[in-house]
Amino acid sequence: MLDFIGTPQLAAFLVLLQRGVEELYSAYNTRGLIAAGAREASSAYYPVVAATHLTWIASLGFLVPSEAPIIWPLLGYYLALQVVRYWVIASLGRFWTHRIITLPEAPIIARGPYRYLHHPNYAVTIVETLVLPLAFGALALGLIMTALWWTVLDYKMKLEDEAHPGSWVPGLRRVAQPSDLKRGRCVLREPQSRQRRPRVLPCPPCSSLPFLQLSSSN
Repeated sequence: MLDFIGTPQLAAFLVLLQRGVEELYSAYNTRGLIAAGAREASSAYYPVVAATHLTWIASLGFLVPSEAPIIWPLLGYYLALQVVRYWVIASLGRFWTHRIITLPEAPIIARGPYRYLHHPNYAVTIVETLVLPLAFGALALGLIMTALWWTVLDYKMKLEDEAHPGSWVPGLRRVAQPSDLKRGRCVLREPQSRQRRPRVLPCPPCSSLPFLQLSSSN
């Protein structure tokens, strides 16, 4: 039986363990946000995301031969991606969750990778999905699962953007106060390293839906 267990199977087990711990953290954060007055949007879609994630992990364990050669530079690249993954999680802190959560009057977080990308966690997920199978020479599996994940996450990103339209401004952090929202404007502040005077700009989406989309995904 041990002949069926190799590095790909070990990698699949470690990823499953990693994502299981992340799911516990996500659930903990979700409970805290709900208790603080947040609400969940599009909850019916979450099982699709979870099933796709588990399918990718299972495909690594059952479809990649145990004796598959290891391409060490790609495996090292995958490990480096985990640093970016946890940079994303650390940037969101208690707001990080797999669910699509909105919280009234919360500021938009634009530190870390969120200064540059709208959905950095999903960008990491897509690259991970391709790179880890490639590290074991499974090109076809990597391409198929990447296409599947992209389809699933693309729709989830649309759901998140609908939950809070206009929630991202590159390089800026929006601090929306209730008084500003009533006047239909947002206060946009540049990162501290280059902060000058806050810029007050018209912001109709903010006045119509003063919620923060807090989901990070997978």
